[in-house]
Amino acid sequence: MTTTTLRTIAQRGSGAKARSAMRRAAALLALPAILVALWWFGSAGSTNYLNPPLSTTIAEFWPTWFGGEDFMATRFMRDVVPSVLRILAGYTLALVAGIVLGITVGTSRRIRATVEPVLEFFRAIPPPVLVPIFMLFMGIGDGMKIAVIAIGCLWPILLNTVEGVRAIDPVLRDTARSYRFSRWGTLRRVTLPGASPQIVTGARQALSIGIILMVISEMFAAKDGLGFTIVQFQRSFAIPQMWGGVILLGVLGALLSLVFRVISGSVLTWYHGYLQTQREGA
Repeated sequence: MTTTTLRTIAQRGSGAKARSAMRRAAALLALPAILVALWWFGSAGSTNYLNPPLSTTIAEFWPTWFGGEDFMATRFMRDVVPSVLRILAGYTLALVAGIVLGITVGTSRRIRATVEPVLEFFRAIPPPVLVPIFMLFMGIGDGMKIAVIAIGCLWPILLNTVEGVRAIDPVLRDTARSYRFSRWGTLRRVTLPGASPQIVTGARQALSIGIILMVISEMFAAKDGLGFTIVQFQRSFAIPQMWGGVILLGVLGALLSLVFRVISGSVLTWYHGYLQTQREGA
């Protein structure tokens, strides 16, 4: 096979990949584009004070959140960045604690039998109910908001980790024991990889819960944050600015979800390869 032929095949392959990527991007953006178009034309010419035209909301968006000569003094830096830092702090705490506790509970029948009723009790409590309780003991500072996010995000991560550890094939544990793996070696080579699909599932659920709790904790009692600002706009009847805050919150959630997908995709590369092998073998 000549060099020219190989180059032609490579070009065709890269072209096919590019077309496939474009189709995926078009499929991803199609529904948002349709919804924005419906909102734009449906609200055009609206005289309803609570439902201003989307064009008005967009016109107020940049001056509201990014207006001003000093970027560090913009509303984006004063309200959005603190919200992002809170959810990252609370989510990280929940992720570490949930995985550690989940592995501990999942690998020990005695511990699982002891703590399972307590876990089910706390699992049944809606996380937003914790906001006024935490306010009584921790005040209205950042610590309260981070604690609410962490506690709310903890349960899906913890319970999915427990189930993931329990679902590991006993043959794998026996094999690790036969090869005399240390506890750390078993954890790193068997337990974490085997439970990682379930852990990622719980982490994905926890992310959406964390965003909700971030907004709710800032709506109750705060002096900054995205939830606080949206409520202030609503109370001052700045409706276009309020809708702009809702749009910004949706964009923030989409970006966090995208980052999560990228990270989880790299973590589960082996798992996706395994599924692909299973499908090809079938």
